Amino acid sequence: MKITIKLWLLPIMLLTVSLLKGADIPYLSGRVNDYAQILSPQTRQALTENLRAHENSTTNQIAVLTIPTLNGESIEDYAVQVFEEWKLGQQGKDNGVLIVVVPNDRRMRIEVGYGLEPLLTDGRAGRIIQSIMTPRFKNGDYDSGITEGVLAVIAVLEGGQLPESMGETSQGKSFLEFEGPDLPLRERILFGAFIFTIIGLFTAIGIFTPGAGSWFLYFFLIPFWAMFPIIVLGTGGAFICLICYLLLFPLLKLIIRNTKWYKKAKKDLRRKGRANIGGFRISSGGSGRSWSSGGSSFSGGGGSSGGGGASGSW
Repeated sequence: MKITIKLWLLPIMLLTVSLLKGADIPYLSGRVNDYAQILSPQTRQALTENLRAHENSTTNQIAVLTIPTLNGESIEDYAVQVFEEWKLGQQGKDNGVLIVVVPNDRRMRIEVGYGLEPLLTDGRAGRIIQSIMTPRFKNGDYDSGITEGVLAVIAVLEGGQLPESMGETSQGKSFLEFEGPDLPLRERILFGAFIFTIIGLFTAIGIFTPGAGSWFLYFFLIPFWAMFPIIVLGTGGAFICLICYLLLFPLLKLIIRNTKWYKKAKKDLRRKGRANIGGFRISSGGSGRSWSSGGSSFSGGGGSSGGGGASGSW
C-alpha cells in the first residue's frame, strides 16, 4: 500500500519540481542562439557575420540568445546565469555582451560585462531597448528588432556613441503610451499592490471624510499620485493616474455629499466631535481629523558580468 502511494506521489513531485524550476541554460551553439525560432536563416547568418567581424577587430564577444519562456524566472537573474555559464568575453578583459529575448514573456535584456560597462552603460543599453528594439518587437518584427539592436550595440562599442537613427524611431512615441519601467512583472505587481493600497486608502479617507480636512488631504496627495505610480506604470501611466485622481476625487465628493450617511456623519462631527463611517470612527479636534478602526494598524517596508545592463518589455 505504501509503495503504491509513493508511485502515485512521484509524478506529482516531479511535476512540482519542474514548475518551480526556472528555464534551463541552453548550449552555446554560436554567436546567435535562436532557441525560440523567431529569426529567419538569413538574419541569423547576417548577425553571425557582423558579430564575428566585430570580435575580430575588437576582441569583444557578443552573443544573442532567444528562448521561448523563462517559466516565471527573473530575466536579470537568468541573463547573469547564462553569461557566467557561457563565459562571454576575454579572460582579464570581461568584454562580453549578452542579448536575451524571451518572446512569450515579452521581455528582453542586454547584459554587459565588467570591462564594457564604461562604454555600454545602463542608460545606453536602456535606450537601445526602448528606442530600437521595443517598437519593432511590438510590430512582430523580430528580425529587424534584434538586428538593429545588435548593430546599435556594436556602434556604441566601436564608436562610443549611439547611432543617430535612434532619434527617428523614438519621435513617434506618444507621451501617454504606457511605457513600463525595467522591472519584472512580479516585482511590478508587488510594488503596485504596496503603493496603490497606501495612497488608495488615504484617498478613500479624504473622499468619505466630511469637512475642510478632506480637501487638505486632496491637495496633499497630489505629489504622491504624480510620482509613485511611475515605479509601476511608467511616466505615461502615472500621468493618466494623476488626471483621474484630480477629476474623480472632487466628483465623488459631490456625489456622496447629499447621501444620508454623509449628512449624518457631518452633523455628528459638529455636535459630538466624532462620527462612524463604514466601521471607522472619525473624530474632530480643532481643525484636524483623526481616524481609527478599533485599534487596527498597518505597516510596510521595504568573463563575468557586473550585473550592468538594462531590461525591457513590449
